[in-house]
Amino acid sequence: MEKPYYTRHIFFCENQYDAGDCCANFGSPQAREYVKAKVKEAGRHGQGQVRVNKAGCLGRCAEGPVAVVYPEGVWYTYVDHEDLDEIIDQHLINGSPVERLKLPDA
Repeated sequence: MEKPYYTRHIFFCENQYDAGDCCANFGSPQAREYVKAKVKEAGRHGQGQVRVNKAGCLGRCAEGPVAVVYPEGVWYTYVDHEDLDEIIDQHLINGSPVERLKLPDA
């Protein structure tokens, strides 16, 4: 089997609506920038490693803010940098999903 271009890819919903629940209103752009910086700082960003991206609406607005990690397809919600650090260390780098932050399957 061919090795994937990225071992893990995390997408942060950064959708912005004028009103209502949307991830951008809960700081998702700042969360993405934080995760990207931490992954780079750890030397784990780029080809063969981790990619951090923004996304438009991921369709789970009421559960936001949300992010999804592939290839596992694990959906997360988060509140603060401690939550994000746990996702980085445990899942993005070490490959083990963070159970307490996972969203239920749709």
